[in-house]
Amino acid sequence: MTDISLGQAFLSEFIGTGLLILMGAGVVANVSLKKSKGEGGGTLMVNWGWGIAVFIGVYAAFATGGQLNPAVTLAKVVAGQDLAPGLDASFVNVIVLMAAQLIGAIVGAILCYLAYKKHFDEHDVAADKLGVFATGPAIRSYGWNLVTEILGTFVLIVMALASGYTDTAVGPLFIAIVIVGIGASLGGPTGYAINPARDLGPRIAHAILPIKGKGGSDWSYAWVPVVGPLIGGVLGALVYLGYVGVFGEPAAFLAAL
Repeated sequence: MTDISLGQAFLSEFIGTGLLILMGAGVVANVSLKKSKGEGGGTLMVNWGWGIAVFIGVYAAFATGGQLNPAVTLAKVVAGQDLAPGLDASFVNVIVLMAAQLIGAIVGAILCYLAYKKHFDEHDVAADKLGVFATGPAIRSYGWNLVTEILGTFVLIVMALASGYTDTAVGPLFIAIVIVGIGASLGGPTGYAINPARDLGPRIAHAILPIKGKGGSDWSYAWVPVVGPLIGGVLGALVYLGYVGVFGEPAAFLAAL
């Protein structure tokens, strides 16, 4: 793969994360908001919608391996990997990519709001409106909610690092299926943010947008889907390094089978 500049990396992650949130928040809006064609579609529709959103986002951000997630970027640092071809994991580069992810997430959430503007106006449950943008616990227990986010992100990171760069159809599809699996298995307690930008960016959008009857943005919970995924990202990277130490790089191992 050709080396890319920091500006190209920013654009890759910005576009990819923006599309991720537009499509992911969009499926939640479709299922949750009054008079939508998909109203009442259920949890599995949301799981598959987010999986497909990741597939689209990863493909769009192919130049940077479709990270779309500060936890993934941090995990690459811990694992000793470059952030993208020709782009090392320096402090500045890491911050720029994470900024691209966060800004892309805000823009994607705003675009989702525009797509469903009339349905937001019609809907009268503030919690459902926030749920389109940000995650929230089914049972509020910050410590246990944190554990759930750590575990979900841990699974994602181990699989993402094993998949490597995604210049073929297999990589994005693999991660999309992993996302569906995490949602179906571990998504119940918290709504599985497993991505600080995915939650914080849209939560900021919810706070600043003129959404009719939106209520609060639940900032008291907002630290959980940021801290949990970052911890899960580091733990996942460390476990991945342990596996590599035993078996070698996944690509080389599978090629030898």
